[in-house]
Amino acid sequence: MNRLMSVDDVAAYPGKPRSWVYENWKAQQLPFKKVGQALRCRPADLEKWLDRQD
Repeated sequence: MNRLMSVDDVAAYPGKPRSWVYENWKAQQLPFKKVGQALRCRPADLEKWLDRQD
């Protein structure tokens, strides 16, 4: 089973600051799910999202 990625993990992957993730996760349609109060992302979903970016 893959570990879900935190906001910090997602930010580090493409080299963006954490603030960018929080400011853009809805507008950029980052593949987050809410787990309680936290945002989490599956690594495979992030890869798919990155592949769709120009």
